[in-house]
Amino acid sequence: MLTVNQDTVRPIFPFTAIVGQEEMKLALILNVIDPKIGGVMIMGDRGTGKSTTIRAIADLLPEISVVANDLFNSHPSDIDLMSDHIKECVEKNEVLETSFIKVPMVDLPLGATEDRLCGTIDIEKALTDGVKSFEPGLLAKANRGILYVDEVNLLDDHLVDILLDSAASGWNTVEREGISIRHPARFVLVGSGNPEEGELRPQLLDRFGMHAEIKTVKDPILRVRIVEQRSKFDQNPKLCLEENKDSQELLKNQILLAQEKLSSVIIDYELRVKISEVCSDLDVDGLRGDIVANRASKAFAAYQGRNNVTVDDIRTVITLCLRHRLRKDPLESIDSGEKVRKTFDKIFSDYVV
Repeated sequence: MLTVNQDTVRPIFPFTAIVGQEEMKLALILNVIDPKIGGVMIMGDRGTGKSTTIRAIADLLPEISVVANDLFNSHPSDIDLMSDHIKECVEKNEVLETSFIKVPMVDLPLGATEDRLCGTIDIEKALTDGVKSFEPGLLAKANRGILYVDEVNLLDDHLVDILLDSAASGWNTVEREGISIRHPARFVLVGSGNPEEGELRPQLLDRFGMHAEIKTVKDPILRVRIVEQRSKFDQNPKLCLEENKDSQELLKNQILLAQEKLSSVIIDYELRVKISEVCSDLDVDGLRGDIVANRASKAFAAYQGRNNVTVDDIRTVITLCLRHRLRKDPLESIDSGEKVRKTFDKIFSDYVV
């Protein structure tokens, strides 16, 4: 058995040490609290810490309980997060050995094929031995974790379709020559890209729950702080991790408490109607915007330790949920995020802040 020396494991920059980019950090935290929000698309300039922040949130999260030696990180007690084989074992009352692992963080390379993403079935073995032999892909490894696609706007559209379908359904189905295998594939889908290199098709962009826009920091003082933090980490990672240990632990516990509280959070009917009014006024196609705005508002309320959603909760998240769902008008000069904010203020004007 291969053992890993923890001293040789590459250290990850601590999430709480990241300066600025609050919109991106909030979107990631809310998706971790409620993965049903549907992932986040992060678009921004080069060198703004997109990849660093995504890896940092995965490293921050507590370990999860899995069935030992299972290819799909199956949950030992939650039926919805089990592979079919583990379900059969549970139905037969077999004793399952469990273990704890870090939340999976899977990178999807740009050159990945469909087989690499979904997994492959060994047809020869199936025909000769009558046994279903499955080689898991990246979707299996990402189950109950985070799947990160850098430069998602450069990824083949059919692969983006597969990713989004799996993220929405929570399952991946592989079919070859009449043989079908499926497994759970519940993950937080995080895509990032540089708008200079092209946009995603609107129908694909709409499938992401949230959309964060990242801009290069202009404030010289803030830029110096960012450089100092990075330099400190590069020179002495252990010291930097130790300095941020308490804040990391505090945030981790806050996320865990929010996950537990989420199911009891309530959003009043009047507020739900107002959210739908905003979506209707902005001419948002479909109902994904309404659904995500409701879920994100509840996740943010839970993150703040409250049982009821407030107008401020909705104000905080609604731009992240709707800005990428607006129809593009080449003659319109107003930024899509600013348009969402103005519409929100108009619809919610009768609420006292």
